[in-house]
Amino acid sequence: MGKITGFLEHTRELPEKKSAEERVKDYKEFELLYEPEKLNEQAARCMNCGVPFCHNGCPLGNVIPEFNDAVYRKEWKEAYEILSSTNNFPEFTGRICPAPCESACVLGINQPPIVIEEIEKHIIEKAFELGLVKPRTAIVRTGKKVAVIGSGPAGLAAATQLNLAGHLVTVFERDDAPGGLVRYGIPDFKLEKYVIDRRVDVMKEEGVIFKFNANVGVNVKLNDILREYNAVVLAGGSTEPRDLPVRGRELKGTYFAMQFLKQQNKRNAGKDPHALPEIESNILAEEILATGKNVIVIGGGDTGSDCVGTSNRQKAKSVTQFELMPVPPKDRTEFMPWPTYPMILKTTSSHEEGANRHWAIATKEFVADKNGNLKALKVVDLEWKVKDGRPAQFLEVEGSEREMPCELALLAMGFVHPQHHGLIDELGVELDERGNVKATEKDFDTNIAKVFACGDMRRGQSLVVWAISEGRECARKVDEFLMGFSLLESKDQNLIISNG
Repeated sequence: MGKITGFLEHTRELPEKKSAEERVKDYKEFELLYEPEKLNEQAARCMNCGVPFCHNGCPLGNVIPEFNDAVYRKEWKEAYEILSSTNNFPEFTGRICPAPCESACVLGINQPPIVIEEIEKHIIEKAFELGLVKPRTAIVRTGKKVAVIGSGPAGLAAATQLNLAGHLVTVFERDDAPGGLVRYGIPDFKLEKYVIDRRVDVMKEEGVIFKFNANVGVNVKLNDILREYNAVVLAGGSTEPRDLPVRGRELKGTYFAMQFLKQQNKRNAGKDPHALPEIESNILAEEILATGKNVIVIGGGDTGSDCVGTSNRQKAKSVTQFELMPVPPKDRTEFMPWPTYPMILKTTSSHEEGANRHWAIATKEFVADKNGNLKALKVVDLEWKVKDGRPAQFLEVEGSEREMPCELALLAMGFVHPQHHGLIDELGVELDERGNVKATEKDFDTNIAKVFACGDMRRGQSLVVWAISEGRECARKVDEFLMGFSLLESKDQNLIISNG
């Protein structure tokens, strides 16, 4: 370890951010990088634990104490090589991952945990600055061709690994640019899109072929894909949003969160905000803007938070966020023991910029004005209790029903499964009980010969770090299918190595 007493001498400090008043003026990233001395102090806090639980907390099995030590010693090449051995895209996880590794940090038992996510971000940014990120190409090409359908983190990870194994990889993306929801779902103030483009440029140099506006099952024939390629990886996202079927849902002014967020990301890129894939079920012709409106975001997760930040940048009159569940505790309870991921109160940078947060509240009706536009939400408070001997359930608080002014309601309640219309329906692939593509846990294979699935399409809506992990593991299984063996590393191997 870099410094034996580091965790005793220094406490956790996050990098500085632009003030809320300043950062809402544009859509640029606003978190600054550490000064070298401060970064050195934060890396020095890592204790090089005998059993580093952070490895198990990370779905990728990142070798965290080792790259922390390299950062402390300012050995950037070593730090980058350690980090990139398990994580294809630390520039993504270093910005938008909720960092389950930090929740599992041993130091977190009685002190604030290591800033693992920020250190990851600093390693990869320093690596790009120093020219350490170079194309990695296979020494020998196998001649096998693999189609990866979807260019989100899972698809990009699978494509990178399969290309490294020597296969000829083509990525099909139905939109006009790569990245999936990382590009058109995550706001620019959390991840600017040059970050994606920079990485895709490296992948192209490595030999990966990208085809955009290529909607397999619509303008690209599925039979051509199955005939031309030796293996197919389904790596699309979980894009069907959860709806709220209450009275007035059809009113103008009520939209899904991704309709709102995608339009703004298109604007930021200088593109037509309505130029969305032709079979996307939530395509809209009208402009969705929060400017001058009372905005209510229904859903308390990260997507809801992104809607809050975007609404503030569009100069909404007011921004309110609803959450069905009661307000969570600020700290771990006995039911959230370390090193599990704690369900505690999370205040994001978007909340800091201004938001009225309501907990244990339900929407009963979208209320229309005389022109059929949304003007208010009829809501009611909830309480979790036992009634008539039945299990605990949400019950309405008597007398709490009221209307709240609202001209723009954004539904951010998560996603239920991948879009079925098009590729999945035509392929006839088997689905699980939740509507996701059914693929085995062990081999990622589906009921269709030579067709594999990974990421949100297989496991349902999840984290970017899980998507990358799924893409890497799936690539290994596809490589084994094509060649009979694989030299690609698995997460299990990484954990064995990192734990000695």
